[in-house]
Amino acid sequence: MAPKILVIEDDDAILNFLKRGLGYEGYEVALAENGQKGLALAGGDRPDLVILDWMLPGMDGLEVCKRLRSMGKIPILMLTAKDSVSDRVLGLDAGADDYMVKPFNLDELNARIRALLRRTQTPKQKSYNFMDLKLDTGTRRAERKARVIDLTAKEYELLELFMRNPRQVLTREMIYDDVWGYDFGGESNIIEVYIRYLRQKLEEGGEPRLLHTVRGMGYVLREDE
Repeated sequence: MAPKILVIEDDDAILNFLKRGLGYEGYEVALAENGQKGLALAGGDRPDLVILDWMLPGMDGLEVCKRLRSMGKIPILMLTAKDSVSDRVLGLDAGADDYMVKPFNLDELNARIRALLRRTQTPKQKSYNFMDLKLDTGTRRAERKARVIDLTAKEYELLELFMRNPRQVLTREMIYDDVWGYDFGGESNIIEVYIRYLRQKLEEGGEPRLLHTVRGMGYVLREDE
């Protein structure tokens, strides 16, 4: 069966453009011009992926994104004119899996959709352990010394990457490719921002540092020296 894509966008020209373009790629496309209608469609015939505009009438895209995320692990690609790093962080923290800035290229959008559909295929559940840190991929629950760590969607993905590769130095390019699937730009500090978030949460109970910076190379999960 063709994957179902729900487009939530208030611009009729973009809605029609995406309906034609995505339909040509073989996707089944549903359209909603506001957040309320989009949530109703998502709650009925569950889509395989949602393309979501940020600037919507009434309920904005961030709130729609949070409510979609509460429905389960539907991949969400946020499409918006907001292009600052802080805006992207807000969108990703709200639960978006990817972020594209308008105007966009349809070929790139299709590539992002294919990548998201691949990445969100149901993996085998697995638990990772490193020192006193535990991560359960089935429940997406992290614990350190039995202290539960509350993680956003991107914080979880970043921590899982490190837990899969303990004591291995991960470059910025490797992290971008695995967690975000694209590059924010060479001057972006998005990785540093999320490393700082993770460190604060992992060390909240006064525990020793596990995420270390390797100057000029990247980051590594290892014992504190």
